[in-house]
Amino acid sequence: MNESDFNLKHQNQNAESKIVASLERISQAFRVLLWQESKEHALSPIQVQVLIFLLNHSDEKRKVSYLADEFNMTKATISETVKSLEQKNLITKEYEPHDTRSYIIHLTQKGKEIADKTSYFTQQIGAPIKNLDEESKENLLQSLFGVIEHLNKAKVITIQRMCSTCAYFERSEEGKEPFCKLLQKHLYSEDLRIDCPEHLMKV
Repeated sequence: MNESDFNLKHQNQNAESKIVASLERISQAFRVLLWQESKEHALSPIQVQVLIFLLNHSDEKRKVSYLADEFNMTKATISETVKSLEQKNLITKEYEPHDTRSYIIHLTQKGKEIADKTSYFTQQIGAPIKNLDEESKENLLQSLFGVIEHLNKAKVITIQRMCSTCAYFERSEEGKEPFCKLLQKHLYSEDLRIDCPEHLMKV
């Protein structure tokens, strides 16, 4: 029988459980920092996350259905979030001529300013990572890519725009780096992306 990662006797003798517990602590830090930022602007954490996403992604991703998949929420919940942001004059809707039920969400100037300001809420988490040497950063990044890819395959998290889930990505042959068919180049650690604007989901 597998022991819980939160069973301290097991955890303190098991490196994997210590890593899982450490990631859980870091997730708590994200929640705390995001909550602090959202309170400052009288927004909810998901409203802040949506604003930041809208600031950094293209039109085809700025729709309710995509946002629902992105944040693993129902369309109804995301629609309520969008409605609230519209009431606060942080977003506008551009209805599509071929389907008046579908619309692209745009940030207002005020929305852009708040999105830009709140997008720095992760600075305290990034600070110790900046102090790592390059090899440690590469190893950490590769390990986290592996964890995220597994969670995606297990359908714990849905949309991923990382290299390994892309139709342009070719797995490495032995002794070679993976290859991007779009960029027509081998991908070294520094080239791998966690959120690629040219990402094409594998069918």
